[in-house]
Amino acid sequence: MMRTIYHFLFLSYAVMVAAGRLPAQTDETVFYPTADSQRSGPLVSATTAMETAWDLIKNPFIDSVSESPAKTALVRRGFRILLQTNEYAPRFTGNKMTCGDCHLNAGQREKALPLVGTGVRYPDFNKRSARVFSMTDRVVGCFLRSMNGTGVSGMITAHDPDSAAAAIAGSEEVQALVAYIDWISEGYAAGDTLPWRGLNVIPESALVQIAVLDSLRGAGLYLDRCVNCHGENGQGVAIGDIKAGPLWGPASWNDGAGAARVYTLAGMIRHMMPFLDPGSLTDEEAQQIAYFICSQPRPVYPFKSSDYLKVKVPVDALYYSPTR
Repeated sequence: MMRTIYHFLFLSYAVMVAAGRLPAQTDETVFYPTADSQRSGPLVSATTAMETAWDLIKNPFIDSVSESPAKTALVRRGFRILLQTNEYAPRFTGNKMTCGDCHLNAGQREKALPLVGTGVRYPDFNKRSARVFSMTDRVVGCFLRSMNGTGVSGMITAHDPDSAAAAIAGSEEVQALVAYIDWISEGYAAGDTLPWRGLNVIPESALVQIAVLDSLRGAGLYLDRCVNCHGENGQGVAIGDIKAGPLWGPASWNDGAGAARVYTLAGMIRHMMPFLDPGSLTDEEAQQIAYFICSQPRPVYPFKSSDYLKVKVPVDALYYSPTR
């Protein structure tokens, strides 16, 4: 019954796109319309669904960025890279994901890993790497892991993660993404409380033990709630101008990415998905689906042996050896 309802919603959306009732991202300059969107503070509200998929609070092609033409151009390039990563940063992208697949509405949506204010949170200590990260380090890490930059042919020849990071840290692509994040973080200062931060989590009291999670149950839930957008093979289905990024396989994030951890991915699924009805899954259902997705093959991050050297490997990091 539930799958039938979602299929109906999916078809209804497709009809709306075909009829021109929803905006399309076809303009070379303005990626999102200026249509009104229900807001939650400085973010697009998490209570809305597909109807606000293109909405922004700040658009660098419409809103003032800087008196400096060079800075404005850099911020705009960062915006484009975030939304069309394969096209604008191909030399660091080894899969078919975009930054916007995880950071919805260009990082401006509530409960969808928003980037607003992130620029003032760094430097910050990173437990996995056991060192202090700058904003540049964080963006580089996303390229190497979430975008599987280490899988780009000929890009990474280093034998350790620091050398790999150094190979791209000074690039214009990384600088552009940092500039965009800094721009949408303007008005916030270090130490400010950002109430939208840390919401993409499963409460500790609701965590299901990894040994209890069942990939077969997760697969059933996936088929019932996720296939209309992600497809039975997990590679994504085109819906108008949107196509979900691959959830597993060679075109997905690698096994060293944050989304390759069950509880991390479950927190994203719980609050961001299904795209047509976000927040409708239970904590337990989100974890079952995440466990199923994390049990699938994906590209290998070659430097996993350098992770978690000062702390225990998290129990939900399935692609790591717990006894290392």
